Formats: sequence, structure tokens, C-alpha cells
Amino acid sequence: MKNKKDWQKNGIWCFLFLYTLLSIVFLVKREFSAWEDGSAAMMGNNIAVQTAQENDNYREIKKIALTFDDGPHPIYTEQILDGLKERGVKATFFITGSHAEKYPEIVKRIYEEGHIIGNHTYSHMQLKAGNRSVFVEELQETNHVIEEITGQETIYVRPPYGEWDKTLEKELNMFPVFWTIDPLDWCSKDASCVAKIVIDKADANDIILMHDEYETTKIAALEIIDRLREEGYDFVTVDEILFN
Repeated sequence: MKNKKDWQKNGIWCFLFLYTLLSIVFLVKREFSAWEDGSAAMMGNNIAVQTAQENDNYREIKKIALTFDDGPHPIYTEQILDGLKERGVKATFFITGSHAEKYPEIVKRIYEEGHIIGNHTYSHMQLKAGNRSVFVEELQETNHVIEEITGQETIYVRPPYGEWDKTLEKELNMFPVFWTIDPLDWCSKDASCVAKIVIDKADANDIILMHDEYETTKIAALEIIDRLREEGYDFVTVDEILFN
């Protein structure tokens, strides 16, 4: 009888032990599951943050440059500068020496507002087989005009019509700047059409060719800036495209 009671007593203790052990296992498992869920959520958040940072980095390198040739113009260049200043955008202006001499105050404003000034020859001369020496003289004269106004040397050149001689780069210590998008703004009076050409073709590190002698260009350029900035583009000067 005593053995039977001892057996029953031991059975109760075994039951209590197993019950307690199973309860502990259940609690540990529940806590571990909660930790796993928390870790997964944290990992998901980290991935989301990393993805957002990668997207931000992509936006940072989505640069594009707006350039203007043939100016400065006494009306439209000033209006373009007003629009650029309002938007906090920097551009590159390839000016002719003859226009720079006529409107030195505009050249000075371009420089003082942080835009890059490049050389577009003195008279918009196209380089040809028989005029190399005169072409060089025009570049040198324009460099002198610009330095007299801004106090800075000019190292960038936009050769008219894209005609260039690579040997001039060492001879003059100048870098030619060409373009990847030409909307032919000089022959259109439809600003929306000009803007659409650029917006449809735009890609990272493009250089846009425009001319600050036309009202169409002024309207189109500001529309291009507004639309492409909405698409994540950062407008920069040409040096950031060429050397970064």
C-alpha cells in the first residue's frame, strides 16, 4: 500500500515537472518567434532604407548640363539668367568676343552668378582648312576679352558648328565642349516643341545645346529645367559632366 502511494506521489511530481518543462518550452518558443518577427521587420526596414539610399545616390549622379551659345544677348540672356537664379540652377555660356565687348555687364553677371563662361570665337568663325591661324587668333582675342571682364582665364571652347582641331588643345590649353542633344532651337518658334525634344531624349550626363539669342530658347530652357528636375535630374555646369 505504501509503495502504491509512493508511486502515485512520484507520478504527480513527474506530471508537474513535465507540465512545467512544456510551459517553459512554449514560452521560449513564443519569445523566439517574436524575436524572429522583430528581426525580420528590422531587416526589412534596413533593406528599405538601403534601397532608398541607393535611389538617392542614383538621383545624385543623374546630372545634365544646359549650355547656351552665341550670346550674350541684351534681352534674352538676362531673362534666362533671371530664370536660372530663381531656380538655383547653374549653366554654361559659350560667348563670342564681339558680343562680350558689346555687353560686358552681362558677361560679368554670368560670371558673378556662378555660371561657367566658355569661348565661342570672336565672330562665330567656323574652322576650315585654310583659316586655322585666323581661327586661333579669334580664340585668343576672345579669351583676352573675357579675362578683361571677369579677371579669369577661359579654358573651355565650343567650336562653332563642331569643327575642331585636336592639336589646338595643347597649343591653347583649352578643352573643347561638344553636345549630345541639339533641339535646333535657333530655327523654331515653338518653345513647347523644342522643350519636348530635349525632355524626350534626356539621359544622365547629357549636354544640351541651346542659343540664348531667341525668346523661344528662353521659354523652352526654363520648361526643360522644371520638367527634368521633376524627373530627378540635377542641372550642372559642363565641368561636372566632363571630369566627374
